[in-house]
Amino acid sequence: MEVADSLTIALSKGRIFEQAVPLLAHAGIMPQDDPDTSRKLILETSLPRVKLVIIRASDVPTYVQYGAADLGVAGKDVLMEHGGAGLYEPLDLRIARCRMMVAGIPGASLDRDRLRIATKYVSTAERHFAAKGQQVEIIELYGSMELAPLVGLSDLIVDLVESGNTLKANGLVPLEHVVDISSRLVVNKASWKMKHPSVMALLKTLREAVERNAQ
Repeated sequence: MEVADSLTIALSKGRIFEQAVPLLAHAGIMPQDDPDTSRKLILETSLPRVKLVIIRASDVPTYVQYGAADLGVAGKDVLMEHGGAGLYEPLDLRIARCRMMVAGIPGASLDRDRLRIATKYVSTAERHFAAKGQQVEIIELYGSMELAPLVGLSDLIVDLVESGNTLKANGLVPLEHVVDISSRLVVNKASWKMKHPSVMALLKTLREAVERNAQ
């Protein structure tokens, strides 16, 4: 892929990085360092005009929104919480797939008002229950979500579920589907205009890689 403009792509460590790298490689973009072994937060790539910045997953939309990165890869869960201001979301990369679910102890009630919901996805959970006409109390947590119903902190949780093994190990079950999650390519609106040929070239090759993986 030929890039006429300098491009900065925001990625997070872990599953998203591991699954995004093969897609980027299809565009000829390969990081020169492994973020798991390197302390560098800015990684050079095989294309001199393209670099990667390694940041927390929840910060990717913010970096892209304010132009610190031209593009980024972020989970739909993160984008829904962020709200999408200042971003275009042109491509579902179909990686890091999972489901956002309401979960709790088997047989827990889903229908009464004033349920207490523990989650880090505050805005998404509020919208989900508001769409059902339910008033709920949201308790914001960032770890050990499964513990909340077990110790009486909450009635239910809203969290990401991949295999369901963590829920099962703690005596919880998924009770209601909220939304399917995958990672998306997001683009800064100014970069979309000012660096349009380079952004579109990358978008085209990534779309080809996604479609090839789907076959």
